[in-house]
Amino acid sequence: MSSEKCFAKGSPAPGPVPQDRLRLYSMRFCPFAQRTRLVLHAKGIKFDTININLKDKPDWFLEKNPYGLVPVIETPAGEVVFESMITSEYLDEVYPEKKLLPATPFGKAKQRMMLEHFSKIIPHFFKITSARRKGDDVSGLEAELKEKFTDLNNRLVKEKTRFFGGDTITLIDYMMWPFFERLEMFEVQHCLNHTHELKKWTEYMLEDQAVKATMHSTDNHRVFFKSFQDGEPDYDYGL
Repeated sequence: MSSEKCFAKGSPAPGPVPQDRLRLYSMRFCPFAQRTRLVLHAKGIKFDTININLKDKPDWFLEKNPYGLVPVIETPAGEVVFESMITSEYLDEVYPEKKLLPATPFGKAKQRMMLEHFSKIIPHFFKITSARRKGDDVSGLEAELKEKFTDLNNRLVKEKTRFFGGDTITLIDYMMWPFFERLEMFEVQHCLNHTHELKKWTEYMLEDQAVKATMHSTDNHRVFFKSFQDGEPDYDYGL
């Protein structure tokens, strides 16, 4: 089964995962779940989606992941894997066609180090939107974000590649992309203005079929994010 509308507390539990596919427990607007969806699409893996109401989670979902977070992958054997990077690496290992991680241990380590660095940038997006919502001056926070983007831009300049792992998309690009898709939602698109190579990277990413398959419009992102900020997230917005 596959369902766009979210399952909340009291919803009936889905049946067993069919033998010919995986099941993804997700939320339509979650950037972390989008990471896993990008990998599933990029690798051509058959999967069903069950979207979860993260404010009012079904008990059966909490039995699969006691932390109550998405993404979660479930196999036909009942094996459950969660966390965005862990699910993505798992998929790349179990489905070796179109590898997204480099073959060498050092290549893999470089991507993990870069993701660790990028994970420290993510809070800036939410700090800026929270401060702006309160009416605070965000110029200092935006200056910090511009510095972070300059560093990412310099990595591309140094490597002389289209993407962060070479001239084709690799896992690190998919791990970073969901937050760049939301730059206009966060109202920080202008922080890219000085980063020529990083802006070109976003343009190359928009040409990717997996990115196209998982995108929401900026308007949809904005409506959902406002509902999230207001404390009443509309998980089914647009359906």
